[in-house]
Amino acid sequence: MHQEIIKFDNSLLNNNFFTIVIFMSNVGFIGVGYMGYGMAKNLLKKHNVFIFAHKNRKPINKLKKIGAKELKSYNKIKKQKLDCLMICVTNTPVAINVANKIKEQLETKTLVIDLTTHNKNGAFKMDKIFKSKKISYNFCGVMGGPVQSEQGILGGIYGGKKNNFLKCKKYLNSFCKSVFNFGDVSKASSAKLLSNFLSLMTTTSVIEFFKSAKKLDINIKLLCDVARLGSGNSGALDRIADKAIKGNYKGYVFSVDNTYKDLNYINDLVSDLPNANKLSKMAKSFYKQASKKGYGNLLVSELIDKEKY
Repeated sequence: MHQEIIKFDNSLLNNNFFTIVIFMSNVGFIGVGYMGYGMAKNLLKKHNVFIFAHKNRKPINKLKKIGAKELKSYNKIKKQKLDCLMICVTNTPVAINVANKIKEQLETKTLVIDLTTHNKNGAFKMDKIFKSKKISYNFCGVMGGPVQSEQGILGGIYGGKKNNFLKCKKYLNSFCKSVFNFGDVSKASSAKLLSNFLSLMTTTSVIEFFKSAKKLDINIKLLCDVARLGSGNSGALDRIADKAIKGNYKGYVFSVDNTYKDLNYINDLVSDLPNANKLSKMAKSFYKQASKKGYGNLLVSELIDKEKY
């Protein structure tokens, strides 16, 4: 924990200075990509933030300019005496690889907060890895996109030991508007996938809604105005509509490949629920086809402008 000393002019009282000592926590952040950049940026307002080398230099360099310190190797972790380490990576295999590399570098007092969207067993496996070193593992899936991340208004789905919830909120409140405790890490991870199930199915419906209106030559602005007055209104529609009406299809900042990955995880999670399994499998097939056609790096909303996928 780093100590910062701030002096204030107390001129109204005896022309003296008084001193306030602020203790700032040391927070490590692995994965400052699409979502992680905004989180790390907000953490910097209250904490010392250490970020790790990444192939995408743009967010790294931007964060360094506003005070983040870059670590070139996981071997540098131990010297920083981290109070908290956050992990926000692409998928479960990557997260497990990271966990196995860093578990020897962390002190037992370090709170690990995993922001990765995991498959149905991923959070459980991560917990087991850190438990082997008596390190406290906590899961927190987040709802929202890069814009909400940078604005600090994400929703958090927490899982972990009850007595760690408030400790973790100290850090999560930097970029989350609200954080909800779902119990253990596996429950929270499943809740995150179900939340994604709802949002991705809604988003897929909005994409097909736009494509159908385009095909049938129906005034999409009027159609969106109607939809917003009824139960068809949604966060997905709000993110996509205003820009798409003007020909900008980059309103929903989530890639096709990420959507396909999440729907694979969801499909596996609900394998014993026939209707949910069919729905997720159908949506998954859309994005699988889009990825095969070379659209994997596109944002999902950009598929509106593609005739077939």
